Amino acid sequence: MSGANEGPGAENRAQVGAVAIGRNEGERLVRCLRSLRGRVGALVYVDSGSTDGSVERARELGATVVDLDTSIPFTAARARNEGFDRLQQLLPELAFVQFVDGDCEVVPEWLPTALAHLTEHADVGVVAGRRRERHPEASVYNRLADMEWDTPIGPATEIGGDALFRVRAFVDAGRYDPTLIAGEDPELCLRVRRAGWEVIRLDAEMTRHDAAMHRFDQWWTRATRAGHAYAESFHMHGAPPERYRAKELRSILFWGGLVPAGAATLAPVTLGLSALGAAAGYGILARRIYRYRIERGDTPEQARLYAAATTVGKLAEMRGVARYAVNVVRGRRGGLIEYKGAGSQ
Repeated sequence: MSGANEGPGAENRAQVGAVAIGRNEGERLVRCLRSLRGRVGALVYVDSGSTDGSVERARELGATVVDLDTSIPFTAARARNEGFDRLQQLLPELAFVQFVDGDCEVVPEWLPTALAHLTEHADVGVVAGRRRERHPEASVYNRLADMEWDTPIGPATEIGGDALFRVRAFVDAGRYDPTLIAGEDPELCLRVRRAGWEVIRLDAEMTRHDAAMHRFDQWWTRATRAGHAYAESFHMHGAPPERYRAKELRSILFWGGLVPAGAATLAPVTLGLSALGAAAGYGILARRIYRYRIERGDTPEQARLYAAATTVGKLAEMRGVARYAVNVVRGRRGGLIEYKGAGSQ
C-alpha cells in the first residue's frame, strides 16, 4: 500500500474500483469524484436522469459515465449494479469495489484502511467506516442525520450506501436487488451474511455526507422512505428464524398506527382523554429513547433532539408502511421517494 493520501499503490490499483451514483447532485458530485480520482484503478459514475450537467462534469473529471436507460424505473440499487458491470469491463482483475453516493466525499485515509482490513481478514465481505454530516450545524435535520450515521464499531448487521465490498462477497450474495426503492443496502448485507461473509464497521473515518436538509418536509419524506423500506424488507425476509425487520415494523405499527388511530376513535366516548393517554404514551417512548442515547454518549441536548425526532418520525414511517401496503394490494411497484428538491443543491 502507498501513503494514506494516495489510496492503493499502483501494483494494487487494478484490483480496486469505485462506483458513484447520483441525480442532480451539483457541486456535491464534483467533491465526490475528486475525492476518488487517481486513487482507484477505475472510477464509474452512474447517472439517474440528471438535468444539472452532472454527466458532463463527471466526464470532465475523468469518470466513466453510465447514463441509465430512462424507460426502466430508477433505483439506487439498479444504478450500483450497472456501475459494477461497467467497472468489471474496465478492470478485469477487479477484487474490491467502493460504492459511494454522489453526495458524499471519501476521505483520503479510508481506502488504504479498508483495503488493509479486507486483505488481512479473508472472511470479511464488506467494510464501512464513519460517515459524517458535512454541515451538521446548518439545520436540526442535518444534525439528526449525523447522529444516525454514528453506529457501533465491530461486527454489524448492516451498512449504508458507502462501503468497500469484496467482489466475491458481492457476487456470492447476488448483488443489489434492483427493484428496491429504499433499504437496498441493509437488505444486501442480510444476504452477504447469509452467504457466510462478515459485515464490519471499522473505527475509521470514511465519508463526508451532505444531506442538505433544511426543511421539515424533507426530513418527513426521508422518514417516510425509511418506513417503506422496513415494510418491504419484512415482506421479503420477515419469516422465521431471523424475522428480519419485524421489531422495527411492530414499533411503527404500534406507535405510528394503533396509538393515534385508537386515540382518534375513542376520543368521542372518552371526552378527549384518549388523546391525553396517547400523549402520555409518546412521552414514555421519548423518555426511553432519550435514556438509550444518553447511554450511547450523547449530550442531554442531543438525546432530547433524537428522542423527539424518533418519536414523531413513527408517524412518517407509518405513512411509508401504508404506502408500501397499498402498492402491494394494487399489484404495483412504488416510485422513488426523494427528499432532496431542486432547492437543496
